[in-house]
Amino acid sequence: MLRHAGFAVSIATTADGALAVMRSEPLASSLRLIITDHVMPGATGAEFVRRLRTVNPTVPVIVVSGLPEIESEYEGLNVRFLPKPCFPMQLISNVNECLEQSPGAGN
Repeated sequence: MLRHAGFAVSIATTADGALAVMRSEPLASSLRLIITDHVMPGATGAEFVRRLRTVNPTVPVIVVSGLPEIESEYEGLNVRFLPKPCFPMQLISNVNECLEQSPGAGN
């Protein structure tokens, strides 16, 4: 859906895989937004974001989850939390807003 909307997308299936991408050049320097779920192999979304913040403290993060009660786990991690179901236009709108507000927007 995001590719169809014109975004370049890289995919990682685990938290460790995503962190490896964040550490590899040239892809790491071109990443402008991270979208994650709370439930994933190897770590919760909150654990992943905590680890991510040590690698990149400013990249915008959208967390999409069907567990609204876990939103408090992300306090202080500077994320945008979207409850499931998250409809395509809602996600695209949030992606655009995050990109517009992020450091380096327009670059």
